[in-house]
Amino acid sequence: MTTTPPNSESSEGVRDLPKQPKRILVADDEHLVAAGLIAALKDLKYKVIGPASDGEQAIKQCRSDRPDLAILDIRMPGIDGLAAAETIYNEFQIPVVMLSAYSDPEYVSSGNRIGVFGYLLKPVSRDQLRVGLEVSWSRFLRQHELSDEVNSLRERLEHRKVIEQAKWIIVKRKGVDEPEAMRMLQKQARNGRRPLVDVAQSVIESESLLGD
Repeated sequence: MTTTPPNSESSEGVRDLPKQPKRILVADDEHLVAAGLIAALKDLKYKVIGPASDGEQAIKQCRSDRPDLAILDIRMPGIDGLAAAETIYNEFQIPVVMLSAYSDPEYVSSGNRIGVFGYLLKPVSRDQLRVGLEVSWSRFLRQHELSDEVNSLRERLEHRKVIEQAKWIIVKRKGVDEPEAMRMLQKQARNGRRPLVDVAQSVIESESLLGD
């Protein structure tokens, strides 16, 4: 969200993200808290996954059911909420909202580094839940957009390097000036109905085969 989305076997390319989350995982080892959250979420028209009773189960359910967002209690047996949040975000690119009875600044600082996009303090009212989820999802969407922009810029720079390299190969091989070499590349791309970068890559590969 600015963290670049990690590459992993579980993150199958860029997800198509809805304007609002629809499927939400709940993980809390306190049955009454989990039941209250589920009731409030259903009242807000969300589809609920869970509840998971600990961090390990939350991770497994994210792997199998792929919710849009996860609400995790910080203090759970075994794998705690923060550790589970880090795995859930890194492996599945699922944003997490932390739930806690404690407003510890250390939790906030840790969570900001590992894919936590919001915090809810117990007990959570229906309106607090609605607003908290809306704000957290908006933050996630914005980070996703920024990551896409960074990736797009990186791709354009890589394409430019390839085209520049191919252009200077043509300058050397054909004895033409730089603008003419670019026109030759562009003409070949138009005639072959191929992206300019693909034509440039072919020129570079031919140069590698021919040698100096």
